[in-house]
Amino acid sequence: MCGIAGFLESGSDSGGAQWGEVLEAMAAAVQHRGQDSGGVWFDPEAGLGLAHRRLAILDLTAAGAQPMLSGSGRYCLAFNGEIYNFRALTKELRAAGQHFRGGSDTEVVLAAVDAWGLEKALSRLSGMFAFALWDRQARRLYLARDRLGEKPLYYGICSGTLVFGSELKALRMHPAWSGRICRAAVALLLRYGYIPAPHTIYQGIYKLPPGSWLGLTAAELGSGEGLAAPGGRPRPYWSVREVAEAGLADPWSGSPMEAVDALEQQLSATVQEQMVADVPLGAFLSGGIDSSTVVALMRAHSRRPVRTFTIGFDRASFDEARHAQAVARHLGTDHTELYISAQDALDVIPRLPQIYDEPFADPSQIPTFLISQLARREVMVALSGDGGDELFAGYNRYVWTERLWAHRGRLSPLQRRLAAAALTALPAPWLNRLFEQLAAWLPAQHLRQTNLGGKLHKLAAALRVEGSTELYRMLVSFWQDPGRVLPGVAEPEGEIRADNTLAGARRLIDQLMYWDLVGYLPGDNLVKVDRASMAVGLETRLPLLDHRVVELAWRMPADLKLREGKTKWLLRQVAYRHIPRQLLERPKMGFSVPVAHWLRGPLREWGEALLAPDRLARQGLLAPKEVRALWDAHQQGRSDAGLALWPVLMLQAWYDEQRQRTSPVLATALAGLDRPQSLPSGAAVLPSG
Repeated sequence: MCGIAGFLESGSDSGGAQWGEVLEAMAAAVQHRGQDSGGVWFDPEAGLGLAHRRLAILDLTAAGAQPMLSGSGRYCLAFNGEIYNFRALTKELRAAGQHFRGGSDTEVVLAAVDAWGLEKALSRLSGMFAFALWDRQARRLYLARDRLGEKPLYYGICSGTLVFGSELKALRMHPAWSGRICRAAVALLLRYGYIPAPHTIYQGIYKLPPGSWLGLTAAELGSGEGLAAPGGRPRPYWSVREVAEAGLADPWSGSPMEAVDALEQQLSATVQEQMVADVPLGAFLSGGIDSSTVVALMRAHSRRPVRTFTIGFDRASFDEARHAQAVARHLGTDHTELYISAQDALDVIPRLPQIYDEPFADPSQIPTFLISQLARREVMVALSGDGGDELFAGYNRYVWTERLWAHRGRLSPLQRRLAAAALTALPAPWLNRLFEQLAAWLPAQHLRQTNLGGKLHKLAAALRVEGSTELYRMLVSFWQDPGRVLPGVAEPEGEIRADNTLAGARRLIDQLMYWDLVGYLPGDNLVKVDRASMAVGLETRLPLLDHRVVELAWRMPADLKLREGKTKWLLRQVAYRHIPRQLLERPKMGFSVPVAHWLRGPLREWGEALLAPDRLARQGLLAPKEVRALWDAHQQGRSDAGLALWPVLMLQAWYDEQRQRTSPVLATALAGLDRPQSLPSGAAVLPSG
């Protein structure tokens, strides 16, 4: 795994020595992504620079160093990721006359582009990646990203220069950088807890969408068209929507057990492919269906015990370690677990703005970082079970939403309004305390669930909505109305909209899984895993997100995923072939931390400082009265607003981190926000402090 960065100037009068220093600075900003070595490559006549930091996983010799020239000399590549089918491609390309100097997958990408051209090469690559490719003959720069969005790639035009990199901190090191906050992106952050592609926290800076590429020349930059030029618009080479609709149109016609056989065969082949590495390798293990299945299939292909890693918490409602330990014992893994205290988790919080580089508010970012840190002590690569929920209907909200949507249609609008009013008559924290007391002497299992008050309030909100799109947005939103704290800011329309529905969807969960795959998965889950693992120099691999698994999963009818009252029925059947059912049958827990509790306890002082009214007023980003009202209601127990407050706090913490870490190169660009009344409604500029 690696970090990449670079730029393309609209002019060609660049000085090699000066821009060599800029490239080194951009590479240094992402050094944590590649701690083994680094390199830069500069074409002074073209104004093109590429920078690379390397985490050596395959071909540890100098033959794998980057930026790398193709055998023909036409292309230069800065590559981040892994190509899992590189061995098969190497064999095919050798037969076609390509020659190889080493054994890295980077060289295979170059040879594939040399032999087939960019688009065909992309269609043949199986893996996770983001890369910058310079065509020296056509003098065109290409940026490309993997199908599901496992690896990040940011880009934008600053003062006529295209800047790009694996993380925003690399772009900020270019002297042309200017950091104007996009207030519309803040609205997205408040709603979802993350900023979905193509948006970023900065105006005019974008995430390249998953499964796409773009190409630009210096002439197109200089023409003033920039990213509006035909080449500057991302072009898809693979589409979740097309895959989903193709699968729905041509569903699996075999028996359920034949479907289980097909899934196990594909997953087994994918896991074996992703176990190829020239460095120590292991896996995250929560004891749930997804990670347990991955580890079980790893064991089948390993001649030694698989190394597995789990973290446990001192609060039983958040602890999965005992379940993971039981699965590890059955599979005979070399298991490492670490129980962490609340203080261990709290100590990570000051690092989050630097790790995630733009405001990011999924609280499970904390345990994800901690398990990555634990694994990195023993291995350099870890396989993970991410993606199973989105592909095989694993989230409880799928079950809940379908049932609710079926039953709400039996109620009149007046009945729905009355029911919603009754459910919200008491604050959620009061309801939680009531249910906790009742659960002590009532055997009813549904009273033993956590946050029942919050769930009843969410049910009330669901009764008020009119369409399935609005219902889904309500379920996944941290803030139902970001405009409350961002007056006058229009929230951008994203993937979750009424006209973005799947043709041929037979059940509502098909649509819900699709929205998760194009929104929540790349914008939240994959960001969380990539940044947390890369912060400690650990490469993570996600077998369930191999595009062949995704394509097979979409051919499987919804009733093979949500079946007999079980989520992930199809994947469960694969797991049960390797692990006793009783070790896996348990309620879904998730992988998070007690944010609401912490904000009333050990994090209260931290939150008070970040949300001080005078501080919010000076910044001019959020409405101080609305933010403070929510904070006070949470502290007084009138509301359980931990998840709604978390994106606000992460925004404020990120804002502070940017002020404190401003480099001399950025000092001018990040000057002068404390005059919010002079700003246009769409953007703000970070202050210099």
